[in-house]
Amino acid sequence: MQFFEVFWSITIAFLFLAYLILLFQIVADIFRDQTLSGVFKAIWIFFLLVTPYISALIYIIVRGAGMSERSAKVASSAQQQTEEYFRRVAGTQSPADQISAAKNLLDAGVINEAEYGQLKAKALA
Repeated sequence: MQFFEVFWSITIAFLFLAYLILLFQIVADIFRDQTLSGVFKAIWIFFLLVTPYISALIYIIVRGAGMSERSAKVASSAQQQTEEYFRRVAGTQSPADQISAAKNLLDAGVINEAEYGQLKAKALA
């Protein structure tokens, strides 16, 4: 193989891989969009299968701006859900809640005054 044949093969492989990535992004965006009905989703998928290059280009031109908005919305939602999960699992309490819990332990006689003072100082720190 000559240099240009190798270069051409690498270029074609890169463009095909880029097209596949774009196609997966488009299909994910089609199913992510809540405003499209099932019929329109089926129509877009049909045209992506029948005329893949032209329909992908048309989709990017017509609905490209919304793709980034929907992707950012999904990423934001996933981040909020992750943060909520961490908060729930960690069981973080406010300093007032920690002091109140320590006061209840002191009143119940589980801890003494010195331990209560340490817990209060730790909650306020």
